[in-house]
Amino acid sequence: MRIRKITLRELGMKLIAPFEISNGVSYERRIVLVEADVDGTAGWAECVAGETPQYSPETVETAWHVLRDHLWPLLKGKDFATAAHVSDMLESVRGHNMAKGGLEAAVWDAEAKHKGVPLWRLLGGTREEIASGVSIGIKSSLDELVATVKKELDAGYQRIKIKIKPGKDLEPVKRLRQEFPKIKLTVDANSAYRLEDWPVLKQFDAYYLMMIEQPLGWKTSTATPNSKRSYRRRFAWTSASITFEQARAAIALGACKIINIKLGRVGGFTGARKIHDLCQQSSIPVWCGGMLESGIGRAHNIALSTLPNFTLPGDVSASRRYWIEDIIEPEVVVSPQGTIRVPTGPGIGFEPRMDRIEKLTSRTEVLA
Repeated sequence: MRIRKITLRELGMKLIAPFEISNGVSYERRIVLVEADVDGTAGWAECVAGETPQYSPETVETAWHVLRDHLWPLLKGKDFATAAHVSDMLESVRGHNMAKGGLEAAVWDAEAKHKGVPLWRLLGGTREEIASGVSIGIKSSLDELVATVKKELDAGYQRIKIKIKPGKDLEPVKRLRQEFPKIKLTVDANSAYRLEDWPVLKQFDAYYLMMIEQPLGWKTSTATPNSKRSYRRRFAWTSASITFEQARAAIALGACKIINIKLGRVGGFTGARKIHDLCQQSSIPVWCGGMLESGIGRAHNIALSTLPNFTLPGDVSASRRYWIEDIIEPEVVVSPQGTIRVPTGPGIGFEPRMDRIEKLTSRTEVLA
């Protein structure tokens, strides 16, 4: 296999509604799409880097630069046996997992299409339907939050996750538990707390949460093992970028009971599968987190979620939850039972809508 050329596209996509987390509000997304021509077969993927470095060190601009000036030169003119080898070929570049993940995932899509098989089967997936949860941003009032949660529950979503930050944390959870006492409820702090906030975090124990995601500092998002043992709820580790070694160390320390795998943050499918397999061997369940992706990134998340240890509902939601019109056909839909059927076509199983992509594209660069 050899990549003949790569096409980078930046799109601007406006969200249906603002999405607020602890470190800012998103109204629209600048999205980088990666199209890899692998021996005449086009593979598509999405780089999930954000607009600013408040969420992670990577941004749209850094990813574009690294893809063009550092990653592509490592692959240009090189032969490789399978997409699984791409990760090792990019290893000399330190960090920049989101840029790496977008490029590597595009090659996986191309390989699956070339072989005429669904991407999820090529990855080793085992399920033909995945459970869907939903992530809800911080709302201006508790009444608005309750109304939003009710709408999502009525749509079938199996798990509700709300974003929290200091001052908007315990009261929203308390209100939701009063209104919906039996729902699967989680909270996500996006690293808004520090160890001195431990008394506040312990109060969540009264509300029977499935987990608290990423409560502490962005580099580790884990507290000390002793703190974990003093808390009855489960912590989900979502680091800025998790390596296999970091995941293994966290499990050995007892620093988390769940790990959230985000494809872009771990550098692509090869890294994601290694962490998945480690967690499976260690009886640590995993789930797939979202990054406000377009349908192309969402399609890759669906494929990832079919691996056997993805036993908890992830953040893979319907296209219409975020976009008035998505850039894939068909769009991702969630059943009334809160599930997503896994596509059976080759590759990601969804077709890029080129008319829509071209309309939204603000810049393009072909690397050959």
